[in-house]
Amino acid sequence: MVEQVFTSKAPRPVGPYSQAVKAGKTLYVSGMVPIDPETGKIVGGDVRSQVRRVLENIKAVLEEAGYSLRDVVRVGVYLRNPEDFKAMNEVYEEYFRDIKPARTTVVASPPIKEALVEIEVVAYRD
Repeated sequence: MVEQVFTSKAPRPVGPYSQAVKAGKTLYVSGMVPIDPETGKIVGGDVRSQVRRVLENIKAVLEEAGYSLRDVVRVGVYLRNPEDFKAMNEVYEEYFRDIKPARTTVVASPPIKEALVEIEVVAYRD
């Protein structure tokens, strides 16, 4: 069974997709950019504050579906600027201290011009 997940604690999708989709025991969280769900606007201009906002949004979606960051098994990070890798990693590690999911980081252009980062995750709960 496939189930769509939605929470008002994360930004509304800006296109024809779900915040997340649960398929069996696996949760696929769509790529998120640093939009504040309360204002609908991109946060701050530095990558640290943007990564923090994205991970808080992802955390909210995970929790809505009954998952947590500890259940994340794979992460995809899309950075606009390669020089932001170190700063992104520092904030990322605050959220993934104990569990180290598999991860891919690529340099790409997130769909919103002001976004320096987009992150997607896959979580699994037995």
